[in-house]
Amino acid sequence: MKELQHLNKYFKKYKWKLILGFFIVLIARIFAILTPKFSGDMIKYVEDYLNNGGELSALKHQLLVTLLMLLGAALLSAFFTFLMRQMFIVVSRYMEADLKNEVYEQYQNLSLNFYKKNRTGDLMNRISEDVSKVRMYLGPAIMYGVTTVILFATVIPYMYYSAPELTLYVLIPLPILSVAIYQLSRLIHKRSTVVQQYLSHLSTFTQESFSGIGVIKAYGIEPQTYKNFEELSETNKDKNLDLVKVQAFFFPLMIALIGVSNLLVIYIGGKKYIDGSIPDLGVIVEFLIYVNMLTWPVASVGWITSLVQQAEASQKRINEFLKEKPDIVNYTNEHTPIDGSIRFDKVTFTYEDTNITALKDISFEVNKGETLAIIGKTGSGKSTILELIGRLYDTTNGTISIDKTPIEKLNLKDLRTAIGYVPQEAFLFSDSIKENIKFGKKDASDEEVIQAAKNAVVHKNIVDFSKGYDTILGERGITLSGGQKQRVSIARAIIKDPQVLLFDDSLSAVDTETEEEILSNLKKIAADKTTILVSHRISSAKNADKIIILEEGEIIQQGKHEDLVKQPGYYQELYRKQLDEKEME
Repeated sequence: MKELQHLNKYFKKYKWKLILGFFIVLIARIFAILTPKFSGDMIKYVEDYLNNGGELSALKHQLLVTLLMLLGAALLSAFFTFLMRQMFIVVSRYMEADLKNEVYEQYQNLSLNFYKKNRTGDLMNRISEDVSKVRMYLGPAIMYGVTTVILFATVIPYMYYSAPELTLYVLIPLPILSVAIYQLSRLIHKRSTVVQQYLSHLSTFTQESFSGIGVIKAYGIEPQTYKNFEELSETNKDKNLDLVKVQAFFFPLMIALIGVSNLLVIYIGGKKYIDGSIPDLGVIVEFLIYVNMLTWPVASVGWITSLVQQAEASQKRINEFLKEKPDIVNYTNEHTPIDGSIRFDKVTFTYEDTNITALKDISFEVNKGETLAIIGKTGSGKSTILELIGRLYDTTNGTISIDKTPIEKLNLKDLRTAIGYVPQEAFLFSDSIKENIKFGKKDASDEEVIQAAKNAVVHKNIVDFSKGYDTILGERGITLSGGQKQRVSIARAIIKDPQVLLFDDSLSAVDTETEEEILSNLKKIAADKTTILVSHRISSAKNADKIIILEEGEIIQQGKHEDLVKQPGYYQELYRKQLDEKEME
């Protein structure tokens, strides 16, 4: 139960609702135990009439009054049971929502490095399946636990008062039922876990097959893919059958033990009635109803125990992530205005997960209104520079300053709000094109959206779609081509009018003519902004105020385009190569 202590704050938050729920359960159970009493009284009245005679009209009156009381007690018990479920189950849903929000907020706070070390499927499972199992503890387990305790506290003393020896005989099968249900629940839990694992494998295989359907068709491997799916599906079916076979014992076992208890009531109670130990048949009728009333609460003890075990295991998994400390910490909540000047001073950075040193003693400066272009081979550290500016990582050594203030001392939210970042792999959400562009500025008008799209040279492509800007994109923006996705991402970055624009090779999928038009528009937009542009193309970098060349994390050349083309080295070689390619076109 140690792991579940994390949930105490939610119990405290909703304590008054839970206390009220407890009293509602008590009232519901009191009315519930009155119904067997009234049923027994009706049998007693009939028995007295048959044995002693009397007025038939008086008997009818007694039966009618008792029947109305029975009906009233049943209706009130049902009403308060409804309120009980509303109280406990609804509160458990509130707690579930609070826990999901807490987990999601933690996911938002955790650093990029965390997501490199953990699988997306596992993260999703903890916020969905694990939280759902915890909710079963917060709601049904507690509700039925409270109900069982109150029912036993009220029913068994009354049964013992009415017929002590019969009560002991009646209760014999109930512990057996509880233990048997507990063992079955454990076995069901184990097999359910296996079923969930295979379902996860099947879902993952299916999702990857759908996402990679183009590759599957291109290589003509549909038969092999189908065979693999069929094998997974067959295994999944077998595991489900294993689970169903165990589940099939649950209700038959419960019904059998209920039957045993009822037979004991009839047999032992009948003998006691014959020898006069039990004064009337009404007591036996009451006991039969009480046995059936107690059966589910007793059976639920094993089920509740299983729920608590599952919840504790799930909460332990959740706590592992909730206890994670983000690598990137916001050290100040004070508002920090950002102007945009950026300075790297002997910056070195090593990736924790791979131990690769991506940057080595890097120093440069770019002022507000200037454009810096970064060129280099794949893996030279270009993207790392942009990630450090956005504080997706912190430097291993050296200092990054924004407006002469160390980046760690800036308000993290203000820093990232001041940046328009276009990543190397354009990511678009499964929403309309308009909403994807407005992601950069939620309150943007339609005119601003259109203007941003025009500046990114994607407006004409968008209006050609049948639904224009309202076109809903497929997963990860699959509806659009690579170049269109990049340009929508650029529109998303520039619509927020940031002080710093970071472009990570974001023009690689567009033709040179479109590239020139976009760069021309960006030059106007970014006249008073700091722009850093990562590229493999000389055409993207040639008009920048400064150019730096990276190789294996070190600056090997820097200067203006006019100077670098005259210097022997990587930039000159790349320029000549790309110039030759352009002439060949």
